[in-house]
Amino acid sequence: MNTAMTPDEITARLRAALAETGQAETGQAETAQAATGPAGTSAEAGGAAALDAEISPDMVTVTVPPQGWVAALACARDDLDCDFFDWLTGVDELDAGVAVLTHVYSLAGRHHLVLRTLLPGEPRLATATGIYRGAAWHERETHEMFGVMFEGHPGLDPLLLPDGFGEVPLRKNFVLTARRDRDWPGAKEPGEQAGARARRRPPAPAIHDGWPAS
Repeated sequence: MNTAMTPDEITARLRAALAETGQAETGQAETAQAATGPAGTSAEAGGAAALDAEISPDMVTVTVPPQGWVAALACARDDLDCDFFDWLTGVDELDAGVAVLTHVYSLAGRHHLVLRTLLPGEPRLATATGIYRGAAWHERETHEMFGVMFEGHPGLDPLLLPDGFGEVPLRKNFVLTARRDRDWPGAKEPGEQAGARARRRPPAPAIHDGWPAS
């Protein structure tokens, strides 16, 4: 494969790969829409075989169901020629759950693909390390920072946080100690102490009282 694939080809191959494994679904409900917007957002109708795709000038983002995550990754590597694994991370989408996204790239075809899945409730997802070995480090970081349990990962050992930290600092319900213990910079005037009266700002310059009115 030596030419870039069109977004329609990419989504069609992903849809076919998931249909073969019985995992194709309509994607996540919050992104489902059967229209094309200014940024190129599209969703193909077709019942259980539809996938949501967002198309930008240099990127295709496809939302797949969690149970089809490994099949979609295998399709990206084997059928879409995305042989370069770039990154994997999470996004806290509050009540909707935690989204996991990964960006892969075809060195030959020069097309970019982001695969996305949404994990409601306690986030659990099959590891991508069986498809892309480079995902191991990224999954460790995403596990630490977002609390996603990657099932089958060879070792989700602490990477950035101290042992026993027990919190997920990039989830939006995590309270920073600095926010709780002291005001943000700018909350008080420079030099002002806690509990002191705020300094009165000088009035804006005005016309001198003695000047004749024009």
